[in-house]
Amino acid sequence: MAFFSRVFLPFLLLTYISVETYLKLQDTSLCAAEGCKLAGELLRFDAMYLNYFGIVSMFVLLGLGYLSLQSKLMERLFLMLLYSAIAFETTILSYQFFANPEPCLFCLTIFSTLIAIALFSRFKSFAFVVAVVLSIFVGINTLAIVKNKAYVSAEGLYLIQSETCVHCKQVKKYFAEQNIAYTPISVNEVNARSFLKFVDISTIPVLVLKEKSGTTLLTGDKKIIAHFSEKKETVPSLTEELPQSSSSLGVPTDLFSATSEPGCAITIVETAPCEDDNTTRTPQH
Repeated sequence: MAFFSRVFLPFLLLTYISVETYLKLQDTSLCAAEGCKLAGELLRFDAMYLNYFGIVSMFVLLGLGYLSLQSKLMERLFLMLLYSAIAFETTILSYQFFANPEPCLFCLTIFSTLIAIALFSRFKSFAFVVAVVLSIFVGINTLAIVKNKAYVSAEGLYLIQSETCVHCKQVKKYFAEQNIAYTPISVNEVNARSFLKFVDISTIPVLVLKEKSGTTLLTGDKKIIAHFSEKKETVPSLTEELPQSSSSLGVPTDLFSATSEPGCAITIVETAPCEDDNTTRTPQH
């Protein structure tokens, strides 16, 4: 059993990672699932470097596993590297699980094999492995992780709003009266908050108009309603050529302006319902 768990299984895992690495170099892969394609987008570097790291780690694990059959010191080093690999793979896989629509099958296979190696190598310590895996999984679950998906994908209207915002209620009431179809997006969504923070918008409602010609942002209930009722006040499309007289970055100063129109202030944490006449910016933490 010791040879099977410390030599044979690491050898299979080393072979599996090596084959996948070779196939990736040939622009193909053993893993064709969507989760595998999205997993590389979560890394700060090229995914191939992670494959190289896996090959080296499994080669060292295989060597330590073989030496551990006759040496207690090598056995301790083998288990230390094994548990570190499990913790590392658990972190990667947990983040993928919450960020991606589906996890990477390649990473799942590696994780499952490492768990099997730990189970058969030292059953008495397997409870410790389970505790570490669950702790990492729960810890990652407590983080507000941005989902690796597009909310504004098809053409249409997308309203970033809150159920307690009086200005949002005005827009939604107008849309209902005029039978205007739209997709509501809660400001509590991590992606929505990250987008608003990125473009320096601190109030809602915000309407995203996605069309073939480009994408337009409208901020504030008055601008949104006026766009549909009077067709007088509009915002330039994000894909149109911007005037040269804009700011130093080439973006009009009022394009992403949320404070020029009354709106409900938003922060990183949930706030109490705003008042209709409240236009004070809430400091972000």
